[in-house]
Amino acid sequence: MVPEINYWAVLLATASSMVVGSIWYARGVLGTRWARLAGVDLDNPKGSPVLAIIATVIVSFLTAWVLAGATAIAWHFYGGSFFLSALVTAITLWMGFTAARFITHDAFEGRPSSLTVMNIAHELVTVVVMAVLIGVWPPALG
Repeated sequence: MVPEINYWAVLLATASSMVVGSIWYARGVLGTRWARLAGVDLDNPKGSPVLAIIATVIVSFLTAWVLAGATAIAWHFYGGSFFLSALVTAITLWMGFTAARFITHDAFEGRPSSLTVMNIAHELVTVVVMAVLIGVWPPALG
């Protein structure tokens, strides 16, 4: 079975990731603190920002697509509200994969725990916003 996916919701969720990241890491919000903790010079960034944005869009699309598919599977399995399935799926996947992997990698890399918390909190907000968009705009379930 291929899960039903509303690709318009996936595209909107992809865009939402860019909006959340732009706000979260803005200099006036958490960007300056993040840069200091991560050792990033905001005035002289390394690498191409265009390539970073392209990579972010691709990865955000993959995240939204997987979340939409996993939500449909969870909803079919458990029943109930599609919206609630989206939220629970997003938080569960965030805990089991994103947060767990960030914590592991950052611990081995000796990154400050405050940086880890900031980054995993950003990821939580990102997937919850994605889940809301996917959850309120379910696929046409026949």
